[in-house]
Amino acid sequence: TWIRGGAFKPRTNPHSFQGLGEEALKIMRDSGEKHGLKTLTEVMDSAHCELVHSYVDGLQVGARNFQNFSLLKKIGQVTAESHKMVLYKRGFAGTIAEWLAATDYLTAEGNDNVVLCERGIRTFETYTRNTLDLSAICAVKKLSHLPVIVDPSHSTGKSWMVQPIARAAIAVGADGVMIEVHNDPAHALCDGAQSITPAAFVDVMADIRKIFCLL
Repeated sequence: TWIRGGAFKPRTNPHSFQGLGEEALKIMRDSGEKHGLKTLTEVMDSAHCELVHSYVDGLQVGARNFQNFSLLKKIGQVTAESHKMVLYKRGFAGTIAEWLAATDYLTAEGNDNVVLCERGIRTFETYTRNTLDLSAICAVKKLSHLPVIVDPSHSTGKSWMVQPIARAAIAVGADGVMIEVHNDPAHALCDGAQSITPAAFVDVMADIRKIFCLL
């Protein structure tokens, strides 16, 4: 029901593809309207909040801005009237308590439409991109009223892991998943290794719907 794309890409390497900026926002808006999908993109800078808000249906706070409190407050202010969804990702080394506490920077400004996203944390393990903390889903469900979803793509960094991790996420109570899909992952400008094809996405969704119906 949602499509997410990176208009402004927060890249570790400054020489990597940085996104298309406002042009990407226009593409997302048009694509969402064409296919009947809501649109979501990450906001990296307080200066971009109004611009992004004018194009998309939801604003994402990425892991790198997990504790960028001035950005969180600005997003809360910009979305206070529209109540557009704010997807708030857990930081690389953020505790569950820190994650939940920081949501107040958003909600205190008047927008309580916040969805949490578990995307893995940084540990000593390097086989996967991050270490997915499925227990955090259970904890958030107990400690908070906010919905929580899982990102199997960024947490693992491996396309072949996306389907089993998505199944596990729904099984432990996640309200949804956010999955990277690309028509040609081998030639994607970024994150191709963790992207699945549209055909594979159809299979993943069929699987997790079955699990959801059993809960």
